This record gives sequence, structure tokens and C-alpha cells, in this order.
Amino acid sequence: MDSDDEQLLRGRIYGADHDHPGPKPGRSYAELVGGPLDGLLLDITGWRPEEIDDGVSLPTELGQFGPGGRALYDPRPADPARWDWGGDSP
Repeated sequence: MDSDDEQLLRGRIYGADHDHPGPKPGRSYAELVGGPLDGLLLDITGWRPEEIDDGVSLPTELGQFGPGGRALYDPRPADPARWDWGGDSP
């Protein structure tokens, strides 16, 4: 992925419809930081605190393992609105 691709992803919602990629009012988002999904927003509206604490394993074709791979993100302890990349998994 080059810098043009990275810029295109910034501010978009992970898994959102391409016709409506941006944030929606009244929703809660966490910014994904680092890794293949850097700059995307993750909609965490309605998530329970324990679900947030667990972090996520998000399917992506952009990571080390290509199609079928996952990117792992955990909330940043001092800033839970930003989730840091922890690596990729198959």
C-alpha cells in the first residue's frame, strides 16, 4: 500500500459502505493506529466495556497474511479513543 492508498483510508469507517464511508452523527468511533488499517475508524457504538477491553481481530486483505488474514488492535490505555495495532494473524 502506498501513501495515496493510506490517505484514502483515513477518516473512513472500517467495513462501511463505499458510498457512505465517513462517520455518522450519534455513533462512537475508535481510531485504528498503525498496521494495515491505520487511520480507519472502528464503530464501537453499543459495545460493552469488556468488549472494548478485549480489543479486536479484524479481517483484512491488507495485512501480512493477505486474504483471510486479520489485524489485531487493542485500546490504548491512556486514550481509549485510539486503538493500537498489535500485529497480524492468519
